[in-house]
Amino acid sequence: MNEPSPRFGFVLLLAMTVALGPLALDTYLPAFPAMADALAVDSHALSLSISIYVFVLSLGQLIGGPLSDRLGRGPVLMAGLAIFSLASLAIWQTEDFRLLLLLRAAQAFGGGWAAVCVPALVRDRVHGREAAKLFSLIGLIVVAAPAFAPSIGSLLLELGGWTSIFLFLGLYGAILLVAQRLTLFRGPRVSPPASGVSALRRYAAVLSTRPALRFIGLQAMAFSVMLLFITHSSFIYQQHFGVGPELFAILFGANIVVMTVMMLANRIALNRFSPHRLLRFAITLQASGIAALLLVLWLAPTLWLFVPSMMITVGAMGAISPNNQASCMEYFEENGGTAAALMGALQFSVAGGVSALSAMLPETVEAIVLGMAICSAVCLLLVWAPFRDTALESQQL
Repeated sequence: MNEPSPRFGFVLLLAMTVALGPLALDTYLPAFPAMADALAVDSHALSLSISIYVFVLSLGQLIGGPLSDRLGRGPVLMAGLAIFSLASLAIWQTEDFRLLLLLRAAQAFGGGWAAVCVPALVRDRVHGREAAKLFSLIGLIVVAAPAFAPSIGSLLLELGGWTSIFLFLGLYGAILLVAQRLTLFRGPRVSPPASGVSALRRYAAVLSTRPALRFIGLQAMAFSVMLLFITHSSFIYQQHFGVGPELFAILFGANIVVMTVMMLANRIALNRFSPHRLLRFAITLQASGIAALLLVLWLAPTLWLFVPSMMITVGAMGAISPNNQASCMEYFEENGGTAAALMGALQFSVAGGVSALSAMLPETVEAIVLGMAICSAVCLLLVWAPFRDTALESQQL
């Protein structure tokens, strides 16, 4: 039996928690040249800080998910926020590249603990189409983070140098920790601790739910498409097309505008269509955007034709993520935290691996987009292959 619709404050706090990831990944992108100079490395080496963050974020989720099923969402979420904040403040005080990479790993570990609790908290309260709508609503708030993150980073870079960006991240995490403690977890736990089932048995139960595995894999490959763009966005726009930091922030944010529109449209469409049907449409739309990117690069490689195609490609994630998460989490009335951990860990580990491997590609925009196309092709196979499952059929009702 579903609980009443969650209040906006609950949704806002969850959205701010999920926003840790985009903020930690996107806020410091405009500072790459300044950081590379200060740390005596090149921008290509500095991109390793993104890959490390993504990899360790997945590890943090793998550990935090089963812990949240056993201990409750609150203790794990708040511990993660504390680790994230302390690591961010430590980066604020360092100018050593190797130490920065270690601290980014610690920052990601805490961020993973915090992020993995969000899908489980949603699944604790609502199901099916209502869950997809709630994921969309959280996403609408979350997209403000990557939309404004480069602009915030540019402003902080100008006012206090690149280290001030990590001071901002540390304070953000600390404020969110206090807000969670005083509001969301002030009373009884949202998710009571379960019996002492081991993490391995929880993961075995999730992995034995074969129909859900398709969605877990799809989330990883769709996110890989977006992370390839994020990782190389500075090279694509600032180096290849030669735009400045201010215009880069605008072009980066343009993708988020489309993502927001997709999330709004998705919430409306869920009144008529199932999450799985909308997921098929969104994956196909993303593939169409990548096809357009390839045509632009081969036939008319200009910035103002490239940007709209990239907006479609990245913006489609606004409908992919909420529908895919809702479709997957529908299978896990129990072990929701463990399922969210597996989905998040595979998403970030696979995408992180793809991002790291992309450093071996020729340093051209064509090579980057071809990498995105391969990931998109896998998504098309996963979402359009014949799928017989009564849980999905029930979504149509």
